[in-house]
Amino acid sequence: MGLLERLRKEWFILGIVLVIAVARLEPAVGVKGGPLKPEITITYIAVSAIFFNSGLSLKTEELTSALMHVKLHLFVQIFTLVFFPTAIWLFLQLLSITPINEWLLKGLQTVGCMPPPVSSAVILTKAVGGNEGIVITPLLLLLFLGSSSSVPFTSIFSQLFMTVVVPLIIGQIVRRYIKDWLERKKPPFGAISSCVLLMIIYTTFCDTFANPNIDLDKFSLIIIVFIIFSVQMSFMFLTFLFSTRNNSGFTPADTVAIIFCSTHKSLTLGIPMLKIVFAGYEHLSLISVPLLIYHPAQILLGSLLVPTIKSWMVSRQKALKLTRQPKAPVKV
Repeated sequence: MGLLERLRKEWFILGIVLVIAVARLEPAVGVKGGPLKPEITITYIAVSAIFFNSGLSLKTEELTSALMHVKLHLFVQIFTLVFFPTAIWLFLQLLSITPINEWLLKGLQTVGCMPPPVSSAVILTKAVGGNEGIVITPLLLLLFLGSSSSVPFTSIFSQLFMTVVVPLIIGQIVRRYIKDWLERKKPPFGAISSCVLLMIIYTTFCDTFANPNIDLDKFSLIIIVFIIFSVQMSFMFLTFLFSTRNNSGFTPADTVAIIFCSTHKSLTLGIPMLKIVFAGYEHLSLISVPLLIYHPAQILLGSLLVPTIKSWMVSRQKALKLTRQPKAPVKV
């Protein structure tokens, strides 16, 4: 793959770097009360647009078929929304006595609470040839985040309902009437959500760079990057062990879906959620840094592991096929 093609493929990650750099150069444009009026355009319009777009793109028929994989679905739900955040919380108890920036540590906890993305987990699962379509309900995630925030839960829930649930439902209703047109035209739903997300990230960092009291030391940032890569590798290995043990009941294709869907985290859902749950926090951008690091890290690790996992899955499927073939009768 040429450099230009690689840059075109990873345009969103480059976009994140670019909008943070622009926010650093001219933070006054995107701060609260500034020309962009992010308290309205971002908090309500941009977040609602992302989830309306998600509602339009979500294929209900695929959702129904995904729910048929009850055991697989349950495993991913429990690992993602129970084991993952709990393990991170226990780990953070040890890290709390270190000099690592406390807001970055809070950001690690929010990463643990995020559900997997429909995008990267599904793309990587397809690249290997496994099962896909795990659907994560955001409600449990929001309850987990809301309980640790100083923002009143009723306020969080009402805003989440109006800017997340309602647009998602409206998107699904609209999809029913223009389904054929959507199937023919195939609008770039992912690109649209990514562009809106870049705007949200931009305004978040404008608030940070406009505040002279916020400082991020390089030591903390380097340690957080190392922790994120280590956590992803460890949890991918754990899910592999859990799903391939004897009598687990999972096929090799199921294992592939579990590895990716249980360990990947949603940036598209995460950033808008953080914007709502931690509204008014001057350290919001620092809280979001671990999730911004986790996103490219999961794509990088996933891409590197796809050939290995695919090779394992193919050989495992062949071995299972051979063991199931009836043995030829022995001639006497």
